Amino acid sequence: MNTPHRSLRINIGFLIGQPIGTSRDFNFEYPSVQLGEDLNLHDFIGVAVFNRTPQGLFLQADFLGSLALECVRCLDLSDHRLKMEFSELYAFDYRSISESGLLVPESGYIDLEPLLREYTLLEIPISPICKTDCKGLCRECGQNLNEKDCRHNQTDSDSPFSSLKSFNKDQSG
Repeated sequence: MNTPHRSLRINIGFLIGQPIGTSRDFNFEYPSVQLGEDLNLHDFIGVAVFNRTPQGLFLQADFLGSLALECVRCLDLSDHRLKMEFSELYAFDYRSISESGLLVPESGYIDLEPLLREYTLLEIPISPICKTDCKGLCRECGQNLNEKDCRHNQTDSDSPFSSLKSFNKDQSG
């Protein structure tokens, strides 16, 4: 199922005229959310809480989503659960603007997609693995060793670092 068009666009205009301290929760739950052209989270849930402050609207966000990533050891796809938590200020004017440069739009609508995309990219592991005991691929034939043992000798002597083992023994003795 596709995400509804602009599913992360919310109307916060009514908060602008509210007393300081007024807050509103926006809950999200979608089977899939597209963040840009190349990032698709599934099993997406979260909450965005906006609080009215003297400077603007303060956002506290907490989102969860799964992303299919390729294991660096065996090259199989596996789901990784990502948690994105962040706080940002949408300022009323340039005098109150924070480092992020976010302003409350005149339309009263905020689209969380670009911001959520940036925080999601920060949570993606650099070297994802499918499971901690992933055996990877055979160095000789390329067989996925999680699926089948190809019977090629996978000794440490095949490693370019095998000569360092003797160095370590020399240093400890």
